[in-house]
Amino acid sequence: MSIMRALCWQFERKLPHQMARMAMVRRATHHDGTRLMSGDREIVGYGVNGSPIYVDCVEFPFPAIRYREVTPDLCAVREKELGDWKALSLQEKKLLYRHSFCQTYAEFQHFTPDWKLVMGVGFWSVAIGLLISVWYNFKLYDPVPETYAEERRQAQLRRIIQLEMNPITGLSSKWCYHTNKWK
Repeated sequence: MSIMRALCWQFERKLPHQMARMAMVRRATHHDGTRLMSGDREIVGYGVNGSPIYVDCVEFPFPAIRYREVTPDLCAVREKELGDWKALSLQEKKLLYRHSFCQTYAEFQHFTPDWKLVMGVGFWSVAIGLLISVWYNFKLYDPVPETYAEERRQAQLRRIIQLEMNPITGLSSKWCYHTNKWK
């Protein structure tokens, strides 16, 4: 709690132009890009991979930084928080919660309609792909050669067996020449 008091005390003590100058100096000398994006928000935990970023996620329920920066009205509510919580109104409890978190579990786990867009784009992609393949079959490819006809294929198989082509591991190895049947 001493960090909270120090932050509130610093906020009330410094003039706005001094805070802006300090922020510019800090941003100009600091090399961590994600730290610069977090601004003056409190770091309260390790977070995802130790990065000081805010994310609402079930896998990491406690983000590394608070959702909002410290304000004077929040400092007053935080001083009140140190006492009895029954003295806090519902609005003040919500203010404290919304300072730390953007959404509740129910809000960020709520089923959104984004799945409809994803499914729609997926179905359109499949439909376009099928249309292209049908167009290829009718317009681009030549007709199937006559050697693909069933009687031609049977004749080719008989010729392979008669010539005893590849007698060790091929089709001829599976033909019995004494009984004229497949082994």
